[in-house]
Amino acid sequence: MKWTLNWLHDYLDTNATAIEIADKLTQIGLEVEGVEAPDGPVVARIVECSDIPDTHLHLLSVDDGECLRQVVCGAPNVRVGLVSALARPGCMIEGNEIKVGKIRGHESNGMMCSERELGLGDNHDGIVELDADKYKLGRPFFENKDAVFDAGITPNRPDYLAVRGIARDLAAAGIGAYKVPPAIAEQKIIGARKAVIENSDACPAYRLCEIHGISMAPSISTIAARLSAVGINPKNAPVDATNYVCLDIGQPMHCFDADEIHGDIIIRNAKDGEKFTDLFGDEHELIADDLVIADADGILALAGVVGGARGMTKDATKNIILESAYFAPVGVRKTARRLGISTDASYRYERGIDPTITGEALEIAACCITKTCGGEIIGRFAAGENPQAAAVSYSPELFKKKTGIDLSADKQREILTGLGFGVEENGDAWTIAPTRARVDVVIPENIVSELIRIYGYANIKQENKDIKTGDLHIPQVKKILASRGLDECVSYEFGNAYKEKLLSDRPQIKVKNPIVSDFDTARNTLIQGILDVIANNDRFKRSNLALFEIGPVFDGDEPGQQHDQLIIARTGIFGNKIGIKHGRDASIYDVRADLMALFPGAVIENDDAPSGWAHPFRAGRLVLDGKIVARFAELMPSIAKKFGIKTNVAIGLVENAGLLITENIKHVSNAKRDANVSMAEFPLITRDFAFVVDNDVAPEKIVNAAIAAENRIVETNVFDVFDMPDDKKSVAFEVVIQPESNMTDSDLLDIQGKIITSVEKLGAKIRDK
Repeated sequence: MKWTLNWLHDYLDTNATAIEIADKLTQIGLEVEGVEAPDGPVVARIVECSDIPDTHLHLLSVDDGECLRQVVCGAPNVRVGLVSALARPGCMIEGNEIKVGKIRGHESNGMMCSERELGLGDNHDGIVELDADKYKLGRPFFENKDAVFDAGITPNRPDYLAVRGIARDLAAAGIGAYKVPPAIAEQKIIGARKAVIENSDACPAYRLCEIHGISMAPSISTIAARLSAVGINPKNAPVDATNYVCLDIGQPMHCFDADEIHGDIIIRNAKDGEKFTDLFGDEHELIADDLVIADADGILALAGVVGGARGMTKDATKNIILESAYFAPVGVRKTARRLGISTDASYRYERGIDPTITGEALEIAACCITKTCGGEIIGRFAAGENPQAAAVSYSPELFKKKTGIDLSADKQREILTGLGFGVEENGDAWTIAPTRARVDVVIPENIVSELIRIYGYANIKQENKDIKTGDLHIPQVKKILASRGLDECVSYEFGNAYKEKLLSDRPQIKVKNPIVSDFDTARNTLIQGILDVIANNDRFKRSNLALFEIGPVFDGDEPGQQHDQLIIARTGIFGNKIGIKHGRDASIYDVRADLMALFPGAVIENDDAPSGWAHPFRAGRLVLDGKIVARFAELMPSIAKKFGIKTNVAIGLVENAGLLITENIKHVSNAKRDANVSMAEFPLITRDFAFVVDNDVAPEKIVNAAIAAENRIVETNVFDVFDMPDDKKSVAFEVVIQPESNMTDSDLLDIQGKIITSVEKLGAKIRDK
């Protein structure tokens, strides 16, 4: 969505700068991706003009107030002394950026502009001629060149697809005051042409206005300039009016040539196999689910998607019919997706528009057209009724329950009324009536979301205490585990039904509409997530892992039916900082030690009833005060195979992480509890090497030599060894470097040189291919 600052001022009284507005919008949920004041054409004088032989082109020297520019131009009216508009490189004209280029071998540093290219009319017979006494060289041709905002719109906020909706949100957030637009009443219905709705579910409301005797003309400068600024090429007043209203208040519209429409407008479903040619000339075969706009002779448009070739306005059009309607989002979305068509209209209808503004939009567009093109309104017709608004039941207490923030009822009321919501109070039972543009506000939680974003996430004060889940002190537990060399893992809170059956006999919580087929349950164990992580790393030879995760698992599908688990997993070589075959294998004894750090008073026992994921003869448990608080075991080889894990895996599981209470943790020494575990500031760097060496030289010697060459090497991995002629072999390995500061290419080359020199002392030679 694009709009300009001056356009926003139509609905917002504010002195805020464009940057301040962009920052506030991003804070309240509309991510502004860019703010710019595009370079517009400037006033310039032609000081030299010569013909380019054998062409209609001219080579100009143009004074733009800063320097002389060479420009190639084909306009017939160019001459020395003419003052005109010059688009310099970087300027956007008709949606295209002007660039330096060569034309017939001559460099051109800009483009002289016609009225059509400036959005002032259809004249393209020559460049615009300006009064030299009124225009100063170098000044912008459009003096009030506007700042242009560009924002990404999320599917849940269709109201942001209108300048009016953006202004209302800014006012509610404290950036100026909202200018309530004057009420525009629908005029009396007159005329003979009618609209007949045959499918009121797909089209609840339809409005038309017929205007005769217009003279096609360009739009007024304000509309033309605003459309040009947001990337829409102005065409003529009727078409521009429909585009402008769509962006201004969010109501898509369409303009038909009335002389090509026979009889009444009919809103009906298409017939299976019925053909339709759109205004771009593409033919489509329709099905019965597609909603169309038709007359007695056939289809005129795909409802809410695209107009047709028959009935489209032309330069010679004298009589028009304006359409303003509400089409149900689902039907528009299905038709647009099936046919692969996306337009500004379908983009809005798919998300849901304000169903109450069809009449207002029609009157605004008709007024714009008749003021510019003349003509007389000979008929209006309204069919159907606007969908009724749905109120939301809400209690101010819900806000604190959902967010933990104590926001007074008065402040909540102030925010909601600022958003244009109606608030009816009956004690703590409120009835909220959102503005009709806010089709996304349908449940009480939506109200909470609106309040918190306008109140401001930055206003939420951080409390200087541990985050707790029950009696679980999460930061303290993490600190202990990190001090033991474990890295935290965070996995999705979904599971896979097949994998969960391998790991747990707990009830599965199925998801009705999974995001992907692999995530079809709400997870009932952390084991699957961590095994998926290990398997993915194992495929890339990252087998030396020391991981832990604390997170919720689900016992049922009702609120509160969940608890926290803690899982620890160690794989590959113990220590995680040494490459393959440079240390001992991680084992269940290492995991047991990790668990003992959390339960120092626990008793170690053999596990006589291990879980399905555990090796039956390599499993144990920790018992505290007669309760089993943790289990540890090697992963069952058959399960490892099904996950595609080839390395050893030792797992520790605290089924109920709520057992990690302060009484248990406080026995850990202060050195462990208060360990300051720092993260590396710079990302790891990897480099691969391949050496040819005698068969009797073990690969371990080669990687040891590489490690000895540089203390910033934290890991090595041998990934390829094969025999070669003459009792030689090739050894390929990877080194992992942990930078301590920014490293340049020359720094890396220096490390590579040290590694090669160190390994070559073993009689090895770097392999050249």
